[in-house]
Amino acid sequence: MPSQRQVQWAQLRVGLTVIFAVIVLAVLIFLMTGTGGFFTPKIVIKSYFDNAGGIRVGAPVALQGVTVGNVSDVRVVPDHGLTPVQISMKVNKKTAVGIPRDAVSSIASVGVLGEAYIDIDRTHATGPPVENGDTLRIRDTPDIMDVVRASQSSLQNIDTLVRRIDRIVSFIESGQGSIGHLIYDQSLYNRLNSTLTEVQTMVNEISSGQGTIGKLVVSDELYQKANASVDKLNNIIDQINNGQGSVGKLIKDPSLYNNANQTVANLNQLTAEMNSGKGALGKLAKDEEFARKLDNSITKLSLIMDEIQSGQGTAGRFIKDPSLYTNADQMLIETRNLIKAIRQDPKKYLTIRMKIF
Repeated sequence: MPSQRQVQWAQLRVGLTVIFAVIVLAVLIFLMTGTGGFFTPKIVIKSYFDNAGGIRVGAPVALQGVTVGNVSDVRVVPDHGLTPVQISMKVNKKTAVGIPRDAVSSIASVGVLGEAYIDIDRTHATGPPVENGDTLRIRDTPDIMDVVRASQSSLQNIDTLVRRIDRIVSFIESGQGSIGHLIYDQSLYNRLNSTLTEVQTMVNEISSGQGTIGKLVVSDELYQKANASVDKLNNIIDQINNGQGSVGKLIKDPSLYNNANQTVANLNQLTAEMNSGKGALGKLAKDEEFARKLDNSITKLSLIMDEIQSGQGTAGRFIKDPSLYTNADQMLIETRNLIKAIRQDPKKYLTIRMKIF
């Protein structure tokens, strides 16, 4: 039977083995989950969020997607306003050289439902490296619940739209409305079929050369006439280009241009002389005395026309007095009767009698 001392020594060895195994396990766990060894120097940096978003102690801290540390503490700081959640991060001091002070941190997750971690973004940062105790700014990123809440109104709108489409389809299937009649009305189909038949008949008649359109499409006579007209038109254009005919001379003959230019020059000279008061037309346009005389003559002529119109004077009575018309008419009648009588018995009126003492 073992002695008391042997039993105590065995118990001591078992205890030392268990303690050694626990220490080795802790070291292995730290080495597997941490970013450095026991003696690797680290610094602590912080960020303040409005919500922890599933971050736990020991969660990874990544710089541009590369793990550089771990979350060392997550706590609520009530006196920090709208961002009361303080998250402390331990980062290797060597790696911290690549983290500027103006970098931004955010809570991200691996996939949609994966583990949450701290993501540090230095894309637009230009400041000096962080030091122990510095605080990084945060960048708000929507979580899955924000996405769900934002999409809920869209889902409701889609559901309302689907319900309306379903009502419209049911309305159409019942044969109501224009589209319903268009789809389900047999008489409309019959009329459409009849119309297509008539159109097909018309197309066949046109293809066979019947009717005006058929002759227009099938007959070569129209093409020949059009071709002949084009030839004649080309001939006329050629003659014009060669200066033949009236239009050709009008376009090609330089003497016409010279004559027209000379005429315009003469007209300009005549206009200049008229403006300067030379010649009869110039005096007519510029002589004020002549204008007054002309105005006086027109005034007197207007007075004479007024008197004639009112029946005054010989000319007025000649135009307005009806007795003059009556007497003249009577004299014409008597003259006509006298000529008629002379023609019937010329001896009676043309016999000359002479008496001698």
